[in-house]
Amino acid sequence: MATTNDLRNGMVLKLDGGLWSVVEFLHVKPGKGGAFVRTKLKQIPDGKVVSRTFNAGVKVDTATVDRREMQYLYRDGNDFVFMDLSDYDQISVSEELVGEAANFLLEGENATLALHEGQVIYIDLPAAVTLEITFTEPGVQGDRSNAGTKPATAETGYELQVPLFVDIGTRVRIDTRTGEYIGRATD
Repeated sequence: MATTNDLRNGMVLKLDGGLWSVVEFLHVKPGKGGAFVRTKLKQIPDGKVVSRTFNAGVKVDTATVDRREMQYLYRDGNDFVFMDLSDYDQISVSEELVGEAANFLLEGENATLALHEGQVIYIDLPAAVTLEITFTEPGVQGDRSNAGTKPATAETGYELQVPLFVDIGTRVRIDTRTGEYIGRATD
């Protein structure tokens, strides 16, 4: 148990029979009346975001979440297999739970898996990943007032818009939150 004064981003709460992750919180103390906490909560694993207001100091039930660094090994049918780097146990995670993260997972790359009571509840990827472009049309310079973009396919099969100078074989950085091109990889 914790109070609403203890809320922090990333904290997982048990509310209304489900798990909710705190995305954003704000302590508000109006000049008149009692203080309160305005929050944005994301339902796990659905991803639905809701706003909720709590009175300050109210007790909320927190969930124990174990975050572990794991390595993505391979895909087995509809499941993704990860290996715990501390004890080498392998865990299968369903395609539905992996969701959009599948667009950025490469074999051998690390991800953080959050577990609650032994079950994976969500996957956290780094803010950006480096992927190789496997297909794109040649960029054609023309009369345009701003930088042009073209569609490209990354090695995971993910499709995104890249600048005209990006060719097949170029390694690019991609933002895992938005799926957008950040820049060329320097490694």
